[in-house]
Amino acid sequence: MKVLLFGGRGQVGWQLRRSLSLLGEVVVAERQGTPCCGDLLQPAAIRDAILALRPQAVVNAAAYTAVDRAEDEPELAFAINARACEAMAEACTQAGCWLVHYSSDYVYRGDGAGPWRETDPCEPLGVYGKSKLQGDLAVATTPRHLILRTSWVFETWGGNFLKSILKAARDRDELSVVSDQWGAPTRAALIADVTALALRQLRQDPDAMARAGVYHLAGAGETNWHAYACFAIEQAAAAGLPLRARSSQVRAISTADYAARAPRPANSRLDTTRLRSGFGIHLPPWQDGVSAVVAELARQALAAS
Repeated sequence: MKVLLFGGRGQVGWQLRRSLSLLGEVVVAERQGTPCCGDLLQPAAIRDAILALRPQAVVNAAAYTAVDRAEDEPELAFAINARACEAMAEACTQAGCWLVHYSSDYVYRGDGAGPWRETDPCEPLGVYGKSKLQGDLAVATTPRHLILRTSWVFETWGGNFLKSILKAARDRDELSVVSDQWGAPTRAALIADVTALALRQLRQDPDAMARAGVYHLAGAGETNWHAYACFAIEQAAAAGLPLRARSSQVRAISTADYAARAPRPANSRLDTTRLRSGFGIHLPPWQDGVSAVVAELARQALAAS
């Protein structure tokens, strides 16, 4: 199986290089230095690259993810998160290949307390969520599509909340973290492994097109940002990382106390029943992924000291 990967340098993309390699050849689209264009601001070049390579699957892990900055850069957010997806979908339809795309909890309005289902209406609150939703709608126009909506992504690679909170705990005596936004931290390695498992099943299923659609993918369980931060700091302290702030020094605040440019969903819980039943996939508790990444970060830090 030949797979064309966009966004191979991001958190999910970096892990996809590993997981997708088990399926066959993985071609990583780069912005420069390759005939396979990965510049999402060049939709025509993206179409040409897909049609020239003719892969069995295109996996799009690239996105504009600066939630606050998107409020001031809507054209750029929509160019990357929506119009590039339109080009991919058009080319994948012509090439007859699968298009795997990653979406976000931000496409929902974020109220209530129950987990969102794939059939719930999408009513994003800000520019980022609106651009992601438009990308989802574009991807859904190609018959062979798999849209994986996830939340609170973290990994040892790249920038994310987990790494930021550990750095803050190392540098500061006290932290303040929002406690009224709920969801599930999801490790990028889990997203990548689920993607590879799903593609392998689709490749072997003669009725695979009936399984196209939107699926929720997140770590099992739920938490809020404050509890997540406390858990991460406790794990880091147990792993021997030098910290100035411990979990008892993490103050819980409300969303109203946290001045952010863009609105955040208070409820990012995702119902993963469809993915688990449709592909026979077990999703581990979110704590497992956080513990594993913290342990790896601790090993890296101690080795470097």
